[in-house]
Amino acid sequence: MSRPPLPPFTLETAAQKARMAEDAWNSRDPERVSIAYTPDSIWRNRSEFLTGRAAIVAFLTRKWAKELDYRLIKELWAHDCNRIAVRFAYEWRDERGSWFRSYGNENWEFDHAGLMARRIASINDLPITGSERKFHWPLGRRPDDHPSLSDLDL
Repeated sequence: MSRPPLPPFTLETAAQKARMAEDAWNSRDPERVSIAYTPDSIWRNRSEFLTGRAAIVAFLTRKWAKELDYRLIKELWAHDCNRIAVRFAYEWRDERGSWFRSYGNENWEFDHAGLMARRIASINDLPITGSERKFHWPLGRRPDDHPSLSDLDL
């Protein structure tokens, strides 16, 4: 299976890959997200270590059961050959209605077919009030005209 754009990445194709990842994650569909990764993909997400698509699906299912009204923005930070670095922020609320903005960085490594073989994520959560939220689009894909992280000064 091939998942264009393929390495080696240009500025344009790396940005396209970041937006494709953002769109998939904003779907909150663990199966859809998992197909962008190699069957034996290795993840570090915060302090959790995962291997393989089944583990990714289980992780994302747990994540989105806890992180309600999830909205994410990713922004390309750097790229080189088969690697991409992004920074991101997402907003979510817990079951009690408390809001959070989670900030982080991801390092991605792709195989020759454009599937992500490794994902290393560092993430911090910041409690926010409802009035501090900045991501106000309907659940799903972020509209093209919505401000980026840089535009929002995040």
